Order: sequence, then structure tokens, then C-alpha cells
Amino acid sequence: MTTSEPPIEPSEAIKKDHGRAGRDLRAAVISAVVLVGAILLSLFFWKTAFMGIVAVAVAVAVWELHQGLSAKDIDIPEQPLMLGGVVMVVVAYVWGAPALVTATAVTALVIMLWLLRRGVEGYVKNATASVFTLVYVPFLASFVALLLGEGGTTPAFGLDLDDPGVRGVITFIAITVASDTGGYVAGVLFGKHPMAPIISPKKSWEGFAGSMLATIAVGVWLVTSFLGGDWWVGVLLGVITAVMATLGDLCESVIKRDLGIKDMSQVIPGHGGLMDRLDSLLATIAPIWLVLYYLVF
Repeated sequence: MTTSEPPIEPSEAIKKDHGRAGRDLRAAVISAVVLVGAILLSLFFWKTAFMGIVAVAVAVAVWELHQGLSAKDIDIPEQPLMLGGVVMVVVAYVWGAPALVTATAVTALVIMLWLLRRGVEGYVKNATASVFTLVYVPFLASFVALLLGEGGTTPAFGLDLDDPGVRGVITFIAITVASDTGGYVAGVLFGKHPMAPIISPKKSWEGFAGSMLATIAVGVWLVTSFLGGDWWVGVLLGVITAVMATLGDLCESVIKRDLGIKDMSQVIPGHGGLMDRLDSLLATIAPIWLVLYYLVF
């Protein structure tokens, strides 16, 4: 920070900060409605189309990480990461967890071989960042495919709420959104005690409490009335989701601070980059799949 900058007028500060939440709320709400609408429409008309949305999201997220990492002179190979990521999503949906593990290992090896073409300089740095990206985005995102695949992969048109995969994905999205929404509202209204001021100044313990209350309430409701499971599974699901969503958000904040960037990109108005919205979803999907797979389905 320099001392030569002119003082910011109060009106300018409000425009820049968009309130205590630090975002353009109107644009954020509109973008969220559009994104959720696209997801619900894909599940309603043809659930396999939802995998197309996941594949596109993986490709965009890889592109964003490539852009962000380049700020530190780290150059990950976009093409094999995008292609391998899409393959991982597809095989996870069609053939399950063993195929996902195999596809992940093969993609990692292909990426390391691909980087050999560039020579020795920077190989370890770029290979390490590439494998990190592979696990952080395509591998974690593929658990959505595993969850949706619980109901089978036979093409079927129309929303089938008897399909455990569809119900699982709806539950996953709803409870993660509940975490973000509960944390946002509680943080704006009551946030006074920063959770990690150096990493994320606007994240508060009051916001975390709001996330926890929201996820437990939504988790119990969905597990008992929508999935036919026990109430305590809903509590467990809510606690895990609140914790993992918060950690996911903090980890992404650390990544951006280390790279010296504010947002991964500006592809989503009011939200920044796609990774700025996927952080909590990527962090929650694996444990949610684990809980639902062993305790509900």
C-alpha cells in the first residue's frame, strides 16, 4: 500500500465496497438466479445435460487458475488439464469411483509428460501446480458426477425425483447454498469478530454460526423429508457442510492473496470468477457424497 493515493470520498468507498458484504448485491443475486436456473433446468429436462454444465465449469475453472497462477510466473498446460478434467467427469458419471481414480492418475502422468516438451527450467514448479489444479478442480468436481450417477446413467428425459442421484445433487446444492446464504446474512447483520482477518477480513465467527444454523436446519429437513434418512444424518451433513464450505472459502482466499489478485476473473457479474463461486461447492461435494453414499442411499 502506498501513501500517495488521494483519500477516498465516502460515496466512492460505498461504490467500491458495495456495503459490508463487499459485493454488488443486485448483480450477485441476478447471476446466482441465472446459474441456479440453468442447473435446475438441466436436471428437469435431462439429468445427463447437467454433466455438460459440470464439464464446462471445470474447463472455465482451469482457465481461471491458469490466468491467476500466471501472476506468479506459473504456467500450467490448459489443454491437457481441460481435456483430462472433462474425461474424469464423464468416466466418474458412467463407471464410478474406480474409473475416476484411474482417469486422475493417467491425466496426471500425461500432464507431467506434456511438460517435458518445455525443458528443465520451471518443470517442478509447473508440474506441481498442474497436479494441484487437477485435484482441486476436476477431481473434486467429479464427485458431483459420482453423486448423480447413483441413480444410474440411462438417458431419461424429465425430472425424476425418485432418482437418488437427482435428489442427492439437489440436496448438495441446496445445503451448500444454505451455508453461503446463512453466513452472508449473519455476517452482514451481526459480524463483529473476524475469523481470519489476514486471510479474509469480512469472514466472521457470527457468519460461521449463521452458516452452521442454516445448514443444520436445511440438512435435517432435506434428509428426513426428501431423502428418507434419519434426522441425525441431517445434523451431521449440516455440520460437515458448514465447516468444509468455510474452509473452502478460506483456502481460495489464501490462493488469491498469495497470487496477489482480487478475483480469479470477472466472468460472473457481482461474483467475480467462477472459482469464487465454486470454492465452497468443491470443498463440500466429496464429504457430502461420502455421507449420502454410506448413510442414506
